[in-house]
Amino acid sequence: MTEPLLQVRGLTTRFRTERGDVTAVDDVSFDVNAGETLALVGESGSGKTVTALSLLRLVPDPPGRIEAGEVLFAGEDLLKVEDARMRAIRGDRIAMIFQEPMASLNPALMVGMQIAEPIVVHRRLSWSQALAAALGLLERVRIPDAASRLNTWPHQHSGGMRQRAMIAMALACKPRLIIADEPTTALDVTVQAQILELLRELTRETQAALILITHDLGVVARYADKVAVMYGGRIVERASAGELYADPRHPYTIGLLASVPRLDGDAGKRLVPIDGQPPDLAALPPGCAFMPRCRLATAECSVRPPALRAVKTQHLAACIRDVVA
Repeated sequence: MTEPLLQVRGLTTRFRTERGDVTAVDDVSFDVNAGETLALVGESGSGKTVTALSLLRLVPDPPGRIEAGEVLFAGEDLLKVEDARMRAIRGDRIAMIFQEPMASLNPALMVGMQIAEPIVVHRRLSWSQALAAALGLLERVRIPDAASRLNTWPHQHSGGMRQRAMIAMALACKPRLIIADEPTTALDVTVQAQILELLRELTRETQAALILITHDLGVVARYADKVAVMYGGRIVERASAGELYADPRHPYTIGLLASVPRLDGDAGKRLVPIDGQPPDLAALPPGCAFMPRCRLATAECSVRPPALRAVKTQHLAACIRDVVA
């Protein structure tokens, strides 16, 4: 079998705080194949974004530090390469679409210049050549009247247009891996669908792998091939999207799915919220982090955090019970 494009093994990231060390990403492992979409799912504060930043070594140090693990990209451990090598990889072979485009785009540079910059830096083309390529990229992400948009400022674009510009920037150097962190946050439903369809189409065209960070399980059902559910900095369930929706095994995953409106045969079923709040990472319980909110918890759950174990082929869950939805 072909080796996965990205192999993450035991990734652990901590932050120094006034309350002591906080483990934001705890022993996270997953694989992503070329042309595949992996969704990282979970509530805010579950560790999704810090995982993405750790993959690209963008965690600010201090206060953060990547303490352990391997991030093997095309066989190369990104946690061990020199800083100059990592800078060469970012924006070239791996690109990231950040959550808020208005905060990610430079308000003092025209959009065309920002899309052209990675082409100049990584491909060593002239600015005129790079701007011509940027025009093609704006057309590719379906920005109308792309030629006139090259010489506009970010504030002159709508939220959806800015997000399309961010996607164009990410695609500039034809990366092998794209990380999209909540790419449709704050966009209306119609624009969300357009952006996600565009991402799926472009990744299929280029056979790029996509890590999609989201809390929207509807998005996951439609666009993801595999899913990793995160809670309290750990992956608590990992499976194909079809398997996860058909047979969720972790109580947290079951709770997430029970709280999502349905349009199928269960459309009239009452939504069941998950009681309580996400855990304080600085004061996690000694056992399973989900235990205080879990309706199936027993005394054994407070002993130690459960490890991911196979409940089916290619379906893993971190629960001491063989939970059946």
